[in-house]
Amino acid sequence: MKSSICIVGAGPGASDLLTLRAAERLKCAQVLIWTDSLICPEIIKMVPKSCERIRTSSMTLEEIIPILINRCKEGKKVVRLHDGDPCLYGALAEQICRLSDAGIEVEVVPGISAYQATASSLKAELTIPGITQTIVLSRASGRTGMPEREQLENIAALGASLCLYLSARHVEEVQETLLKHYPKDTPVAIGYRVSWPEQWLKIVPLSQIAKVSKERKLIRTTLYIVSSAFKAKENRSKLYSSKHDHLFRAST
Repeated sequence: MKSSICIVGAGPGASDLLTLRAAERLKCAQVLIWTDSLICPEIIKMVPKSCERIRTSSMTLEEIIPILINRCKEGKKVVRLHDGDPCLYGALAEQICRLSDAGIEVEVVPGISAYQATASSLKAELTIPGITQTIVLSRASGRTGMPEREQLENIAALGASLCLYLSARHVEEVQETLLKHYPKDTPVAIGYRVSWPEQWLKIVPLSQIAKVSKERKLIRTTLYIVSSAFKAKENRSKLYSSKHDHLFRAST
């Protein structure tokens, strides 16, 4: 059996929102390395009973990488399981760089992101013709910091559908900044552990997001989607319009 390391996106939480490829990698895993504080326990049940399980919520990268390398060199099929999509705020680059330095190839399996699960739960489209055609994925600055050109104030100036990850601890300053660029009644979806059994999801006015977040004691696994699209009435796109022709359909 060929050894390998596969970094797998677990999606937002629900096991049936995993991709087929992600589910297959889990079912074949001989070693599972995952952040137990961020991934729904239901997903962990998908690995074989014989699979070695290593929790990483209290570990540093310098502790995790040697385990990945050692288990791979032992000939094991290793799954490094990330919440959401590993390509988004998943520390993917630094892990791949270190594994590459050790001569180890990595497969990456994407996962559904929380913003997609949130919009789906609300039966909402975030790109409404005439309202907004852009979705921005970002975060509050926090300890990680942000490039100057990507400061929240600059991004908010677009007025686009804005999805903010990792920002609940900074919600008061986030609200203050956003109110400079969005009307105070702009709908904001606040999603806590979307698709988990304990999901909490509500749309509130922008002017209330700090108050509601504090009342709910939201400090982690929380997503904010700021978008005028939530209150938009039907705006016809050209996609299915009889007056719009394209390669497969003539206009009438």
